[in-house]
Amino acid sequence: MSTSKQSTPATSGSRFWPLIKLLPAKTNFRYVRYAKVIGIVLVLACIASMAAVLTPLRGPCAGLNCGIDFTGGTSVQLSTAPRQADLGVIRSTLNELGFGDVQVQAFENGTDVSTRFETPEGEVATVAVDRAKTALTEALGPTRFGSTEVVGSKVSGELFFNGVLALVLAIGLMMTYIWFRFGLTFGLGAALALINVVILTLGMFAVTKLDFTLNAVAAILTIIGYSVNDTIVVLDRIRENLRKYKKMPLGEVIDLSINETLSRTVITGTTGLMALAGLAIFGGEALYGFSIAMIFGIVAGTFSSIFVAAPALQILGVNRGAADDATGPVKLGMASRP
Repeated sequence: MSTSKQSTPATSGSRFWPLIKLLPAKTNFRYVRYAKVIGIVLVLACIASMAAVLTPLRGPCAGLNCGIDFTGGTSVQLSTAPRQADLGVIRSTLNELGFGDVQVQAFENGTDVSTRFETPEGEVATVAVDRAKTALTEALGPTRFGSTEVVGSKVSGELFFNGVLALVLAIGLMMTYIWFRFGLTFGLGAALALINVVILTLGMFAVTKLDFTLNAVAAILTIIGYSVNDTIVVLDRIRENLRKYKKMPLGEVIDLSINETLSRTVITGTTGLMALAGLAIFGGEALYGFSIAMIFGIVAGTFSSIFVAAPALQILGVNRGAADDATGPVKLGMASRP
């Protein structure tokens, strides 16, 4: 009988990717020890982020550099038929005119294009449209222009309100799910992590002056989904270990649980960052803001799962009896296990 050992997945994978050997098989970091210090730093960072987002307090967007989705703008249809439209030339031409956030989208035939851009402050919309048409004709050659529409700030303000409402509802619904699934304390810990991620991401937009558009709202909603998924993995392991190590101090249980899920957290986050880095570099200007927001959000979400959601349980306290009750079936008329 052969006594040769089959290579484990980690050993097999290390032959193709030697850097995987840098990941320790077991870690023993003390997260709870630094939770208070890191918590104070995060609170200060959130306060600074909110100050950047709300200053100056006007708008609908205050300190955020809102795009035409939220501030209003002008839409111009054009056609370069029978030639294919060069979207890069169109976008760069409009950017050179100082129109701020510029959106260019081609139709299926490749010759018809829809453009949207912000009207510079203090300039009449009709004058801005005439400048755009003149510059585009010079850059593209003979061009036929179609309908022109102006989106008012009132409609855009309603769109901004709906986007913020979507973020609030997403956090509320996810907190409610975790509350019912794991208990109130776990739900509050997860909510603190989610709120921390959202505020820091908004602060990043305010500081960097990246265009805050509907793509940015979509990125934040995606970040919320990623962050809560990562948080649930950590919280679920904590709940399992609370049942397994009944006499172990809560802080040690939290440290143990985070260390046990750390490799999964790091690998998942790294693969996501690799994909998003490629999207940011090669995805073009239209996807750049989305990609940067996602990269920042994944880093902040991973950090919050480790240093916000889990250590918050240490501060809020955990009812270990509730963790034991979670092993039984949901009480919908079924008898619980003895």
